[in-house]
Amino acid sequence: MHVVAIVSQKGGAGKTTLSVHLAVAAARSGLSVALIDLDPQATAAQWGDWRGGDNPAVVATPYTRLEATLQEAAQAGVDLCILDSPPAADAAAVSAARAADLVLVPTRVSAFDLHAIKTTGELMRIAQKPAYTIFNAVPPRAASLVEDAAAVVRGIGMPLAPVCLTERAAFRHAVVDGHTASEYEPGCKAASEVDAVFEWMMGRLTKTQTVAQAA
Repeated sequence: MHVVAIVSQKGGAGKTTLSVHLAVAAARSGLSVALIDLDPQATAAQWGDWRGGDNPAVVATPYTRLEATLQEAAQAGVDLCILDSPPAADAAAVSAARAADLVLVPTRVSAFDLHAIKTTGELMRIAQKPAYTIFNAVPPRAASLVEDAAAVVRGIGMPLAPVCLTERAAFRHAVVDGHTASEYEPGCKAASEVDAVFEWMMGRLTKTQTVAQAA
């Protein structure tokens, strides 16, 4: 079973949006998926209630029960667990990172968000797990802004995912009734971006697993 943690110190970075979209992309690819909501605000769990169904299964749990919840998921035959962590560099985020095979750190490309990612980067070094920054809600036609933000991320020693998510209406509209962009508007640009992130993520998980087995 693979485990991916979505971690960011700053609220509004798009953790839950990324979590639910990756969970549905994984389910649509044929994987059995559990989305574990560690955030006390339980936004992902609310989305799960709107959605219904059992793949992805959405479970809200305190971080103190994360290990037990992951064990239950493994016993149930789940292929992929996605952990939606709270917006803080606290014990819950550390627990999520340490439990994960791969950590994704979404951030907007604003100065305030990029400043906050420095703290998240320190947390990742503590957790000692593979972690990648992923730009989220990028304004359209903002190539120079993305280049500047990428330089900041590289400057603090955080690897950067090769795919980013653009600010698109489909992301906002889809989640209000428990869906995702690919379901709201199949074939749209938002759906294509999510698919690209998912494919890259699964490639990283496979490589991480191969390295771990070799060790």
